[in-house]
Amino acid sequence: MVIKTDSILKQVLERIKPNDRELTEIKKSLDETLEAIKRRLKILKINAEVFVGGSFAKKTIIKKDKYDIDIFLRFPKEYKDELSSSTKKILSGIKNVLLVHGSRDYFRISKSKDLYFEIIPVLKVNNPKEAENITDLSYSHVKYINKKANPKLLDEIRLAKAFCHANHSYGAESYVHGFSGYSLELLICHYGSFIKFAKAVSKTGAEKLFIDIEKHYKNKQSILMDLNSSKLTSPIILIDPTYKQRNALAALSYETFEKFKKDCIKFIKNPSIKSFEVQKTDLEKIKSNSRKNKNEFILIEAKTEKQKGDIAGSKLLKFYNYLSSEVEKLFLIKNKGFNYSGEKSARYFFVVKRKQEILFDGPNVNDEKNVKEFKKIHKGKIFIKNKRIHAKEKINFGIEMFLEDWKKKNQRRIKEMYVSELKILL
Repeated sequence: MVIKTDSILKQVLERIKPNDRELTEIKKSLDETLEAIKRRLKILKINAEVFVGGSFAKKTIIKKDKYDIDIFLRFPKEYKDELSSSTKKILSGIKNVLLVHGSRDYFRISKSKDLYFEIIPVLKVNNPKEAENITDLSYSHVKYINKKANPKLLDEIRLAKAFCHANHSYGAESYVHGFSGYSLELLICHYGSFIKFAKAVSKTGAEKLFIDIEKHYKNKQSILMDLNSSKLTSPIILIDPTYKQRNALAALSYETFEKFKKDCIKFIKNPSIKSFEVQKTDLEKIKSNSRKNKNEFILIEAKTEKQKGDIAGSKLLKFYNYLSSEVEKLFLIKNKGFNYSGEKSARYFFVVKRKQEILFDGPNVNDEKNVKEFKKIHKGKIFIKNKRIHAKEKINFGIEMFLEDWKKKNQRRIKEMYVSELKILL
């Protein structure tokens, strides 16, 4: 089994490591962009440092259809209130620049259809406590990983990133709630290899996992006492080696972690290259199986006008969860799924079985006005229990009819949740 696993991981590495040609092209374009930014800094006489961050700087980058490289502009504290506006001024002489809204506005430079640079303004801080945004710690993160990770660990980090990406648990964005690139780098530095990390995850129980690589704390109790309660809600508490009061996995949800845990167990039991390949949801198969089991299938597309990325994704996920709760009132949900395109739309599917009947709770029997109104609305079986009026109604419509009717009745709510369009595809 060990030989088989090693062989698979070797093959995966060959697939996920960008080749020399790709890296050379990225480096050439990156150097040109850095030179252009430095020229602008000189012309404008702005005292800011430029440094490359993210996976490219740490040499943990994996092969992608599109590459996004982080470039940080590190400003002194006197620029504290004008980080984004100063960056905009610096980039004004450069082509194809797009403003991206976030916790702090940053910019994107498109170099080609498969390469872009994200220009991120940060504060130059000597003490992590002075950081006003997580990106202000990026310089420290790059320095730490470059110091800690040897070539073998860099390959192990690539494997972990590819595995998480394939199994939809990569990214700290609010529509993923998964593992950030930096957190995976830290975890592999701690465990020493992807396999050791996967095995450790597969053996976790109900208790939280506490990891403090640099031993900033004496014990688990000290961590619980020192960290803000909002940073302790994730299943893994990973102390940031560069700032001990930060949990580098605070964004990880239990739902994503449990799914990831199952994926780890599956790979350890039966190692396969497929575990590192993004598996598309086979909607035709799901639809066919739903018919065989006498269930109903529906595919829906929701659109938003919100900025693509974390903002659009989080809004569309929030609406998906709300819609799921509405569907659940009248149907038994056998299967469901959410797929965000990365743009301004997402697709949801539901496999449901309609409930035989549904119970509606009404007003107190002494509330004559509302009792009368309740009886007017509900034509099913009316009965009294615990001095309240109730109604039982049979469900005589399917999921498609329900959704069309729900859309008409909830236009205002849909708009409030920033969904601009909702349509049935299948």
